Amino acid sequence: MDTVVEEVNVPKQRIAVIIGKEGEVKKKIEKECGVKLRIDSKTGLVLIERPVSGEEALKAVKARDVIKAIARGFSPQKAFKLLTPNYYLDIIDLMEFVSDKSLQRVRSRIIGREGKAKKFIMGKTKTDISVYGKTVALIGDAESIKTAKKAIMKLITGAKHSTVFNFLVKNT
Repeated sequence: MDTVVEEVNVPKQRIAVIIGKEGEVKKKIEKECGVKLRIDSKTGLVLIERPVSGEEALKAVKARDVIKAIARGFSPQKAFKLLTPNYYLDIIDLMEFVSDKSLQRVRSRIIGREGKAKKFIMGKTKTDISVYGKTVALIGDAESIKTAKKAIMKLITGAKHSTVFNFLVKNT
């Protein structure tokens, strides 16, 4: 069977989460997705060896999303939701919208006081959200992600929290 190797760079502090206790997360990804993982914990490079074509290749592509989700701060349990049909990962690179100087302020706006804004968006849209480093990652079905992303973009561009919350109440 022909295989292809795909590379995913993972923050070094997230490598242990991808491996899991006694390798359990790595083994589950390999088993569920039909891939072979090679992980370099010194560089943070994860190599995913997967079939080139066929039904197995489609499942294998999901392995990349699971690894990216864990790399972006999700727990393995939440990342494994991506193995469910019609569940997707979307990553917003905050650096496309804000400067280094504004990054912390914008991250704080998305999370909200005591996590209130993030929890409200997650609750209304039934998505999982992780604010990690310079990114915001979302897991959910396509429609939910679209709505959650609109709400997050409103916060990034300076909309009041009340405006965003009203938008979510009307659109969910």
